[in-house]
Amino acid sequence: MDQNQQGIQYMQQGKYEEAARCFHDAIEANPSDPIGYINFGNVLAAVGEEEKALNFFKKAIELDEQAAAAYYSAGTIYYKQQRFLDAKNMFEAAIQKGLDHADAFFMLGMTLMYLEQPRLALPYLQRAVELNDEDVEAVFQFGLCLAQLEFVDEAMKQFERTIALNEQHADAYYNLGVAYAYKDDAETALSMFKKALDIQPDHLLAGHGKKLMEKALKRE
Repeated sequence: MDQNQQGIQYMQQGKYEEAARCFHDAIEANPSDPIGYINFGNVLAAVGEEEKALNFFKKAIELDEQAAAAYYSAGTIYYKQQRFLDAKNMFEAAIQKGLDHADAFFMLGMTLMYLEQPRLALPYLQRAVELNDEDVEAVFQFGLCLAQLEFVDEAMKQFERTIALNEQHADAYYNLGVAYAYKDDAETALSMFKKALDIQPDHLLAGHGKKLMEKALKRE
């Protein structure tokens, strides 16, 4: 097993010091290989040394402009720092360089949602779900994006899929409630808000939705 593989094993075990030592040795042994720098950057990011990590990702990109993983890892740091424009550029580069992975499409989609560009986000969130249809959060966020674009029926299907994957997903029930309210089905909307509150009693939006639907049903 080479130093990079050994370091990755240590990282998976949460042994960051040992992992860092392995990646340091890998860089020493082969300073022109970007993989050691990417791995070392990932360790630094894991322990909160984000700016130092970015320097390692930049070095990896200098060595190999096609190092898709370096762009992706830099993107995750920018995303965490809420530097969404920088994150978008990095995730786009990662995908352009061939990173065909659900997480990359999901992160780009989420970044575009934060940049208030749901129409641009939609195909990336859709692709993330296509690549991993068991990812509860990806399915849910795809539903939210569809809902924002007023594709209500399609959004509802994704919220139902979310609940099929995780029946304790209060936000999916809440958003289904909103969709049923939008369709003037106050009774079903009320039952969805109640389910959200059963799971999460302090769900303020569901509580508000429940009151509105109860008022609407009294007026009928």
